[in-house]
Amino acid sequence: MDYVVLNNGLRMPKLGYGVWRVPNEEVTVAVKNAIDVGYRSIDTAKVYKNERGVGQAITESDVPREELFITTKVWNADHGYEEALQAYERSLTELGLDYVDLYLIHWPTPMYDNYIETYKALEKLYKDGRVKAIGVSNFQIDHLERVLKECEIVPAVNQVECHPYYQQEELKEFCKANNIYLEAYSPLQHGGELLADPVVTEIAAKYGKTSAQVALRWHLQSDTIIIPKTVTVSRMKENLDVFDFELSTEDMEKMKELNRNERVNQDPNKMDLR
Repeated sequence: MDYVVLNNGLRMPKLGYGVWRVPNEEVTVAVKNAIDVGYRSIDTAKVYKNERGVGQAITESDVPREELFITTKVWNADHGYEEALQAYERSLTELGLDYVDLYLIHWPTPMYDNYIETYKALEKLYKDGRVKAIGVSNFQIDHLERVLKECEIVPAVNQVECHPYYQQEELKEFCKANNIYLEAYSPLQHGGELLADPVVTEIAAKYGKTSAQVALRWHLQSDTIIIPKTVTVSRMKENLDVFDFELSTEDMEKMKELNRNERVNQDPNKMDLR
């Protein structure tokens, strides 16, 4: 496993395991399998409705808690200072943990204009030693600019949709300039189109790797944290087997040319589900 060092000195695995859309009744086995094959970073959220199952997997694992990196997120309906503080306590109860390593605002929902108060609640949690690091998810540059201007603590992470068809170059540059790590969800896009792309399959054949491994390796060499999701153990192992090769400069450029600025998930400025 490779690690990054966040802006507060905390080490975070560069490749983690995401549990979006994994039902609670299935997630315990999935997370235990992920930990068994080598994952140490687990990403969940209140709205996934599987925090309890994730916590059960952590409790039943032989890996010490301090060796795991757990992320969860405050949901849109819990925005606001007091609301976010209470949401964190509920997440801890669901997870059965004393703390999480990274706590994120899931969406900015700018139409309600309360993500600053929400972030200030996260700052309190951090100052009180209740979380190891705080950050945001799905924040665009204008949202981040407000946080940097109106709050005290620079977000450690901005978790956003990012993959070779939607590379987020401008956002990546902004985050890097402000010492914020970009973390990619949906790192393999959706639906398999990316993995069947002739450019990706050609590069994969060159290295004796799969298309998924090439795409994940591109992320890693782009200095991006990634959280691929699968419940299949063989694919968990496949996604983790990306640290024994390196894409050439030429192949990195070929991957860069795949960018379509094509989002497959919600637009952060329009996402208002509560």
